[in-house]
Amino acid sequence: MDGQMMDYQLTVPAIVRRCEAMSGAREVVSRLPDRSIHRTTYAAVIERSRRLAGALAALGIGDGDRVGTLCWNHHAHLEAYLAVPSLGAVVHTLNPRLSADDLAFIASDAGDRALIVDAPLLPVLASFRARTAIEHVIVVGEADELPHDALPYEELLAGGEPRDPVEPHEGQAAAMCYTSGTTGRPKGVLYSHRSTALHSLLSLAADGLAIAEPDVVMPVVPMFHVNAWGLPFTSVLAGAKLVLPGPHLDPESLLELIQGERVTLTAGVPTVWLPLLDALDREPGRWDVSCLRALVIGGSAAPPALIQAFDERHGVPVLHAWGMTEMSPIGTIARVPAGLADAAPGEQLAARASQGRSLPFVEVRARGDRGFAPRDGTTMGELEVRGPTVARSYYGGAGAEQFTEDGWFRTGDVVTVDRFGQIQIQDRAKDLVKSGGEWISSVDLENALMGHVAVAEAAVIAIPDERWQERPLAVVVLRDGATATADELREHLGRTYPKWWLPDRVEFVDAIPRTATGKFLKTALRERYAGP
Repeated sequence: MDGQMMDYQLTVPAIVRRCEAMSGAREVVSRLPDRSIHRTTYAAVIERSRRLAGALAALGIGDGDRVGTLCWNHHAHLEAYLAVPSLGAVVHTLNPRLSADDLAFIASDAGDRALIVDAPLLPVLASFRARTAIEHVIVVGEADELPHDALPYEELLAGGEPRDPVEPHEGQAAAMCYTSGTTGRPKGVLYSHRSTALHSLLSLAADGLAIAEPDVVMPVVPMFHVNAWGLPFTSVLAGAKLVLPGPHLDPESLLELIQGERVTLTAGVPTVWLPLLDALDREPGRWDVSCLRALVIGGSAAPPALIQAFDERHGVPVLHAWGMTEMSPIGTIARVPAGLADAAPGEQLAARASQGRSLPFVEVRARGDRGFAPRDGTTMGELEVRGPTVARSYYGGAGAEQFTEDGWFRTGDVVTVDRFGQIQIQDRAKDLVKSGGEWISSVDLENALMGHVAVAEAAVIAIPDERWQERPLAVVVLRDGATATADELREHLGRTYPKWWLPDRVEFVDAIPRTATGKFLKTALRERYAGP
């Protein structure tokens, strides 16, 4: 027997309608490339998004067409987020930090017909456009010289006829992102209207990010990286004030916005928050960050020492999240479970530093060598996930081996799951160190190293060893003015880990190479240190 509930479609236009009806006066604040501050409202953003939709339709963009964006975090990018899916087309964010080869491949593979680009990023576009089939280029901001066929964004909107949103089916594609491509060519993930709406709802939930209209949300994670972890769509749905920092992600610029706009929730990768913590430590009392109720850390594991430092020294609660491009992206959030409410502070900190528990309707399991791992907190297995915000396949059928026959996505992360359902990532499968037949977690060693007072950043990789097969090597960046020797760092690790876990070598460097999304680029480290 069928239920008798309405077949209400969960779509981006439905998100926009709610915001317009409830929260049109709430602010959207952008820091532009020239560092000026732009202020507008959701009502104005929505009206302009309808003009953008009309202008794109006049260019021939329609149902299912891909519209690329090559932009930082600002109001015009948000307008594209809303306009393109409301036209029945697909907004496809491109990462300007990628190589020209990767960008050419991604834009061609996606079949982008139009591209919206920030004027300062025109040289990036010029480096790869000739290898794509992009027909229309729309430029945001002032440029000394435009491509001969480029359309200025503001002129396009001024001449555009406002277009009412179509009513797409919730299963239709709304947005598109590509994986980082660290293990081969980047692969496309197509988010549906339904998955986008559900991901936004999960971020509103108390066990999610608990975002509500009174919040002031600042996504430091770029809008070209997994839809800024869904925060723009979530903020529009909630009607929360949105603060978009543009390309200016240095500590002082971010702290100015946090203090000046009274940001309550912000989100980014550890490599953004480590220097911000240093800035707060260097000048105690200069910045007022008491407005923050949550500093969300994702992208890579947050060291417990980082969580503790923000909390104890600056009164800023850290919320540790984990996810993947294939998961929209948030999959888990770490909070202290009710069963640990009376646990010792160290045990509670360990819970907060874990990847936490999965969001509602996101199911997890760990597959080991002998079947699925028990939830004992010690047995390791590869994490597999499924749910309404998880991809069932990649665009074009690539990477089919990452999906199980019974419909789960293989994440490639090696984890343990405890009795509370808390996930602890031990490593990426490719980053585990297998020494003498035993596994060593590079993540655990990295977190411990970054807990040393002299260490700013640390990455651990496996290097070949004739006797033990592999041994760990640590690559360390020291804090400004700090000193430490390899022996001192090994002694620090030896307080927690057995002797056979300790790195045989410690390499001190000025900087650790990063991926385009800010994660440590271990492939480059392996090429440098693990070769013959």
